[in-house]
Amino acid sequence: MNRTQALSVVDLDLDSPDGPVLSFRPAPGGPPPVAGDVYALVRLRGRPAATVLGHVPEGADAAEVLAALARPGLARPGDEPTEPEAPEAVPPRATVVVATRERADQLARALDSLLDQDHPDHELLVVDNAPTTRETEELVTRKYADRVRYVREDTPGLAVAHNTGLAHARGEVVAFTDDDVVADPHWLTALTAPFAADPRLGCVTGLILPARLRTPAQILLESHGGFAKGFAPRLYDPLRPPADEPLFPFTAGSFGSGANMAFRARALEAVGGFDPATGTGTAARGGDDLYAFVAVLSAGFRLRYTAEALVWHHHRETWQDLRNQAYGYGAGLTAYLTATLVRRPSLLPALLARLPRGLVYAKHMTAHREAAGDHGVPGDHTVPGEHGVPAHPWPRSLSRLERRGMIYGPIGYAKARLRMRGVR
Repeated sequence: MNRTQALSVVDLDLDSPDGPVLSFRPAPGGPPPVAGDVYALVRLRGRPAATVLGHVPEGADAAEVLAALARPGLARPGDEPTEPEAPEAVPPRATVVVATRERADQLARALDSLLDQDHPDHELLVVDNAPTTRETEELVTRKYADRVRYVREDTPGLAVAHNTGLAHARGEVVAFTDDDVVADPHWLTALTAPFAADPRLGCVTGLILPARLRTPAQILLESHGGFAKGFAPRLYDPLRPPADEPLFPFTAGSFGSGANMAFRARALEAVGGFDPATGTGTAARGGDDLYAFVAVLSAGFRLRYTAEALVWHHHRETWQDLRNQAYGYGAGLTAYLTATLVRRPSLLPALLARLPRGLVYAKHMTAHREAAGDHGVPGDHTVPGEHGVPAHPWPRSLSRLERRGMIYGPIGYAKARLRMRGVR
C-alpha cells in the first residue's frame, strides 16, 4: 500500500465483532469511498472501537471488505481494557469554547457540528483571538445569533483565548475544541458525563481522528501518530502513577490533545488556568494543553481518556504546514516543561529524576525513520496514527526540525513571558 496516495476515510458501524454491518458512510463532509486504499473508523453499535486500513478492489463491497479486515482484531481474546470506562451518568452543564482567528469558513463547519450535540444542557462560546477583520464576529452574530456567544480577545495566543473562554463560561465543565474539527453528535456527552461520576476528576480528553487523508503531508502526519491516543480507556491518577509510564506526569502528550479536552471549571481555575505564555500565537509555539494537563494532575485531580468522545480533525494539507507543525511540536514540548518548572518549581526534583529516561524517550519519538520497500513503510499494514506503534516513516528533515524546536522551546517561552508582561 503506497502511503503517499490519497486514502478514503470512512465510518463503519458493526452490530458486534462478528455481526452484520449497521451503517457505512464517509467521514463527515467527505466524498463517498471509491475503489482503492481506505482508512476506516470501526464502531461497535456506535462506539468507536478500532481503525483499519485496507485496499478495496474495483467492484467490491467496501463495507464487507473493511469489516472482514477489522473483525479478527475486534474478536481477539485478551484485548479487554484494564481500566474500564466509567458508567455514563447525566452530564453536568457544559460550556464549549472554540478559539479562532480569521478562519470563518472552517469555524462554521465546526459550529454546525457543535450545535448538533445530544448533550442536554450546554452553551457555545467563540473567542475571536486578535482578529484583523470582522468576518468571525459577523458570522457568529448573524448566522448563529442567540445560539452562540461571541467574545473578542485582542491579546494573541491560544492560551490567552482559552483563559478568556474560561472566564466567560457558565458551565460546571468547560470543553475546548478547535475550529478545524467536526464533532461527533455524542462527543460532548461522552466527554463530560465522567465528571458526574467521579468528583476527583479534573480533566477528560477524547479521540481525534483524521477527516481527510488526501495529501502526502496529511498521511505522513497521521502515520507519525497524528492526534490519536488509541481506543482503550485510561484513568491517570497522581495517587497511583501508571506503571507503564515511568515518566508520568511529564509525558503529557500521551494524555490527549487540545482539540478535544474538557476540564472541571473549578479545577482549572484552581491551577490558574492555562499559562498565557504558551500556545499557538505566542513565541512558545505550543504546549498550552500539555501544561494544563500536568497542572491539573499535580494539583491532585485525576485525568481520564475516552475514545467515545470523538472529533474528526482536518489536518493541514501542505508540506510547509507539516514542517511548521514538526517544529511547533518540538518547541511546545520543551516550552510546556519550562512553564511547569517556572510556575511549579516544586516539581523540579521529580523532573530531574526522570530526565535521563526522558531524553532517551524524546530521541526515540523524534527519530528519523526510513520507508521500507516499494510499498510504503515498516509495518506496512499498520494503521496510520495507531497509538503506541512506532512503525512509520519520519523524514530526516522533519526529525531535525522537531529537535531544533525542542532546543528553542525554553527560549520561546521566555520571550512570550516578556511580551505578556509588556501587554499587561
